[in-house]
Order: sequence, then C-alpha cells, then structure tokens
Amino acid sequence: MENLVTEFNEYRQKMNEQLLKSDNLVIKRLFNLDANAYESGALPVQTKEMLGLVASMVLRCDDCIKYHLGKCAELGISTAQILEVFSIANLVGGTIVIPHTRRAFEYWNVLIQSAK
Repeated sequence: MENLVTEFNEYRQKMNEQLLKSDNLVIKRLFNLDANAYESGALPVQTKEMLGLVASMVLRCDDCIKYHLGKCAELGISTAQILEVFSIANLVGGTIVIPHTRRAFEYWNVLIQSAK
C-alpha cells in the first residue's frame, strides 16, 4: 500500500516538471500563486492545508485530496483533526462526498503507517 503514496508523488512531480518546462506563462503563474497561497500568513499553514482539503473533497478531486492529505501528514496534523475535516467536507458537500471520504481515509492510513 505504501506504493500508493510513492506512485502518486512521483507521477505528480514528473508531470509538474513537464508542465513547467512547457514555459507557459499562465501555468507558471498559477503554480506560483498556488504555492504562495499556502504559505504562512494571517492563517497558519496547517489551517490552510485543512481548508484546501475540505475544498478538494467538496469539489471531489481525488488528486487534490491526496496532495493535501500528504501535506497534512507532513505538518503533523492528527487523525482526529483529519476526521473533523472529513466531517466538515461531508456536511458542506453532502453525501456525494462519502466515496471520496472512504478513499481519503484509506490514503491517510497509508500515509500514517508509512511514517512509522
């Protein structure tokens, strides 16, 4: 199962590099805006990542969910906190978010196990 995390991260990195090599100004600016938005400011980085996770779940983007879960794990966010994030995402997004919550919880557990 640890392969799940490795494969996702390697593919994401490879394709991000290829996109940036395309030298498209708008894509470069979007990537830069995204990176800057998640830096510490009035809100701490942990809060921003959890907000990103809720938005990703409500928008039902599994790649984005995996990315934000990985960042949350890196930042030391607890399983109890993640479950509260899942609760908010399901409340806001409705029951259509449940399948994404299942996959997100599976991915979270793999992240936590691989960190041990």
